[in-house]
Amino acid sequence: MTGGAASAGQETAEVTFTQQGMWVTEQTVKVGTAYHMPLLVHLRGEPDTAALLAACAAVVERHPVLRGVVAEVGDELRLVPGAEVPVRRAAGPPGGPADGLPDGPLTGPGGPADGLPDGPSTGPAGGAGMDAAVREEILRPFDLESGPLARFTLFETGPGRHLLVFVAHHLVFDGQSKDILVGDLATFYNGERPPPLPAIDHGRAERDRVAALLPAAKEFWKPRWRDPGETVLLGRALRSRRAGEGRVLRITADPSVPGLTRFEVLLAALHVLLSGYGNAEVTTAVDLSTRPAEAAGHIGLFVNELPVASTPSPETTFRAFATALRAELREVYRFRQVPLTRAMPRIRPHAALVPVSVSYRTRHGADPVFAGLDTSVEWTVFNHAVRGALHLQCVDGPGGLTISLRHDPEAVPDAAKAAADLRLLLERATHDPDLTLNEILNEIQE
Repeated sequence: MTGGAASAGQETAEVTFTQQGMWVTEQTVKVGTAYHMPLLVHLRGEPDTAALLAACAAVVERHPVLRGVVAEVGDELRLVPGAEVPVRRAAGPPGGPADGLPDGPLTGPGGPADGLPDGPSTGPAGGAGMDAAVREEILRPFDLESGPLARFTLFETGPGRHLLVFVAHHLVFDGQSKDILVGDLATFYNGERPPPLPAIDHGRAERDRVAALLPAAKEFWKPRWRDPGETVLLGRALRSRRAGEGRVLRITADPSVPGLTRFEVLLAALHVLLSGYGNAEVTTAVDLSTRPAEAAGHIGLFVNELPVASTPSPETTFRAFATALRAELREVYRFRQVPLTRAMPRIRPHAALVPVSVSYRTRHGADPVFAGLDTSVEWTVFNHAVRGALHLQCVDGPGGLTISLRHDPEAVPDAAKAAADLRLLLERATHDPDLTLNEILNEIQE
């Protein structure tokens, strides 16, 4: 078992630095459900439920990391086998079909209108029963000591309608793992077998890579990193780096500017918006993938959170600013494998590196096909928590870019205004990227 997967016969393996940091945070800071990663698969038709549950079990067999827990073994942390991952079938809410889910995703495209709360869509009155059952699955705590750190639950929500709820702890799962899990599920359900996975030992290999990069990373971060202090948002000073109960809003966007990636445009827009709120220097954190090529098909945790800073100038055009931020990002990418706490070891554990952060994932292709079924997947299901004051979880797929603004309602009570401002700024910046930042911000403030 490794930080990304288990090799045959291995009982324990080194944890990755990210797993180590997350485990320490769980022991020292109250994080609630901030590290819960839910996924919903809606199935319409008449599924072979026995085959579907068998497919879930086969995925766990293929990816033993889902059965793993982080434990102290001697004087080090190791990933060791934990309790079996439950794969169960549960009854839907009382009352039959009228109490099931509406015909549509809980939180995905086609759900709430842009800028509205992104949560379970209860539809008719009885829909609240199913929403409550899903919420309970998402909020149910994980036993970090014994496991399991993942679970599958299949609900029958009405005639010809089922909902598969998967929840994993971030210690053994990341955003790209969602695509891998659903793809493997569909393959097994369709009676096929995915190709064998190469054995990897990600924890050990990561330590070798980090050791080689660490001297240069220390020199890189020494002049760049300082405690982020506060970030001003709509007149409020955000200092929260804790995890707690959150709320969520959803917007969609098409952040396309020639010569820049969509992620670079989005991050630049966020920095410009924060500068318009009164931050001369802007620092946000971004989740970067550390997944090596040999781990392409492995479920696991392959992520590192690093800060990105800028000093937006009002007279600079958006295109010029985004291009400069792109250059800084490329510098940060050189050290994406090195946790900031290794390069700057005096950083204290926090659930969030800075008050405002971004995770961005690109999905290629349509949802996997389950034979004989009409299937839709909700990729950004809310876990009812937030790390820091404001976190943008973004998925850019065939249907466009969806941005879930997860926020601390006490720290950011006017999140709807911030969401509307970000959407408008993206529209103006992508329509005419040669406008100055001052011109764009003035339009937003009108």
